[in-house]
Amino acid sequence: MTRPLELLAPAKNLECGIAAIDHGADAVYIGAQRFGARASAGNSVADIAKLCDHAHQFQAKVYVTVNTIIYDDELEATRQLLQELADAHVDAILVQDMALLTIHYPPSTIHYPPSTIHHPLSTIHLHASTQTDNRTTEKVQWLRDLGFSRVVLARELSIDEIRAIHEAVPDVELEVFVHGALCVSYSGLCYASQHCFHRSANRGECAQFCRMQFDLLDADGQVIERNRHLLSLKDMCQIDNLEALAEAGATSFKIEGRLKDVAYVKNVTAAYSERLNEIIRRHPDRYHRSSLGRCRYTFTPNLQKTFNRGYTTYFANGRRSDIASFDTPKAMGEFVGTVKELRRDSFNVAGTARFANGDGLCFLDKERQLQGFRVNRVEGNRLFPQRMPDGLHPGLRLYRNNDQEFERLLSKPSAERKIPITLSLRPTAEGFCLSSGDVAVELPIEHQTAEKPQRENIIRQLTKLGNTPYECSEVDLPEDFNYFIPSSQLAELRRQLVDGLAYEPHVPHRPYESHRPHEPHKPYTSPHLYNIANREACHFYGVDSPTAYELHPSADAVLMQCRHCLRYSLGYCVKHGGQRPSWREPLFLRLGDGRRFRLEFDCLNCQMNVYASAR
Repeated sequence: MTRPLELLAPAKNLECGIAAIDHGADAVYIGAQRFGARASAGNSVADIAKLCDHAHQFQAKVYVTVNTIIYDDELEATRQLLQELADAHVDAILVQDMALLTIHYPPSTIHYPPSTIHHPLSTIHLHASTQTDNRTTEKVQWLRDLGFSRVVLARELSIDEIRAIHEAVPDVELEVFVHGALCVSYSGLCYASQHCFHRSANRGECAQFCRMQFDLLDADGQVIERNRHLLSLKDMCQIDNLEALAEAGATSFKIEGRLKDVAYVKNVTAAYSERLNEIIRRHPDRYHRSSLGRCRYTFTPNLQKTFNRGYTTYFANGRRSDIASFDTPKAMGEFVGTVKELRRDSFNVAGTARFANGDGLCFLDKERQLQGFRVNRVEGNRLFPQRMPDGLHPGLRLYRNNDQEFERLLSKPSAERKIPITLSLRPTAEGFCLSSGDVAVELPIEHQTAEKPQRENIIRQLTKLGNTPYECSEVDLPEDFNYFIPSSQLAELRRQLVDGLAYEPHVPHRPYESHRPHEPHKPYTSPHLYNIANREACHFYGVDSPTAYELHPSADAVLMQCRHCLRYSLGYCVKHGGQRPSWREPLFLRLGDGRRFRLEFDCLNCQMNVYASAR
């Protein structure tokens, strides 16, 4: 039996969601108006319902992010939102706050077997968001037992760690991030934005503290690194690891990017969809796509041409020293060549890249600062900028972070997705029957013997599927079929069949058979990291009052827990063969305004912690 593989794409809005489906996504995740981990990417339930209608045509799914912590005065609004999402036929919600369990499984259902629960919300599956910090087998087992059908794993896990979790908990779906921006802290455990700017990452308002410039100081105040983006990571790209991730047990491959534009969604989704199709072509006995339809593109997907800070496979195959983007948190784009010759108003580029008027180029100057400019005119490999930038010199490496021609292609309709079907037409005692798979429609009409061959006209009329999600790959007609059927009647048969296919319950919403225990287990982290912000969550965890950092900030709190380690990245991790440092610890990160943050190197767990305290 083959195993389904799901490509999960982001949707900033309805347009991006439809584009993701049309370009090959098996599922999309989207935020509602409130309670999503990207507060600026909210959508109306009406738009989410439209996205569900479009996705379900292809048996694709729609997941809604309800993955912030929730305050007491928001519980009723959350209940109402979940009911509206159930009415919109969303397939799952992503959850961080365990208060949602009491909404999804209300008290009146506790004493009944799960298979008999018919509460409206029981039709929506629960996915444990990466915000619940899912990095151990024990945590995944705990979440499975609570009723989560899927767990979104921490981005930091290696392929071997994912395999170990799957082998220990094979009955829960594992979703893994494969592409996009990386948070330097384990998700759900970052309080730096709240501490510094009163904008909570656990409330969808991250101010991107990790993308800022820092000095690195030792205990004596000596500067080790100056004005560098020491917490800024490159973007993840696991396209070459998809097969290994599938073999390790991953079910869903997630593209990050609910703040990205539609061009990004189109290009990245198409690139990963094509790669998954290649894997399935090589292993048809092991895998299949979880949705239906074949995509045709008007462009060639190229991951180098959309926003990225440079790519990394992160910890997929073990710890690496090149995961950070210390020089800039901005997108440099694709390398396009080196400066060859300078003139007063132009310069030549050595390389094979082709340029277009309006291209955006950039380079790192001698201070390692990113400088960008726009190309005004192109003559072969000679470029005429709007203004000659300072710092250009022969041999300088150039990058293109805006490809006008590629953007032009993606600004137009750039993909078509169709479900191939076989149509079968047969005479019946009462008329004719047109069928495809399990769907059949009949036309009561008197049989008329054709005076001249009708096969070509019948095939032509039946295959006019137009703007429907279907395309006809074959029309099955008996060799001796010699009947005349008016074109209008053939069109009516075709219309009824398409209606029958469209209303076939491709994605049945059956109650989820939960493993929910009567007494929830206690979580595995210290109380101030529970993100408990309401009375329902207090009851769930068995605490007397909320402990969320947003409600009770601490001057000595751990602001970040990171697998990224500056000791290692700078070449001073003795445990991994680095040189012994000459500095005296503890080390500190210092912002431009003078605020300092103490670093702790937890070598036992191979983890770097960032503290609010400067002591």
